[in-house]
Amino acid sequence: FNLSLMYRNGQCIKKDKKKEICKFHLEEAAIGGHPIARNNLACQEEEDGRLDRAVKHWVIAANLGNDVSLRSLRKFIKKGLVGKEEYASALCGYQTAVDATKSHQREAAKEFYETSGGE
Repeated sequence: FNLSLMYRNGQCIKKDKKKEICKFHLEEAAIGGHPIARNNLACQEEEDGRLDRAVKHWVIAANLGNDVSLRSLRKFIKKGLVGKEEYASALCGYQTAVDATKSHQREAAKEFYETSGGE
């Protein structure tokens, strides 16, 4: 995932103007289960005019717990490019992923952080 960002931004590596190398690394990270890479891949597909592929990537990313992808899908419902059933399925997958990350230990750490002057 980080390699794709480095190629896109030209950090320490020659900038990938055609976005081919960047896309390759995004695809590799997405296949590996990286939800932000999956969302970024969807955005790139949207830029390239492949909305059907973008929607598929956003659904997968939402199922991995990526809230940005869920918001993108919501925008596409309003445009009529995503069905309500598809969005409902993605929302259910998103909630399942978020619930899987919840634990007593994380809640206690969050409470500690907030009471000790954290944001």
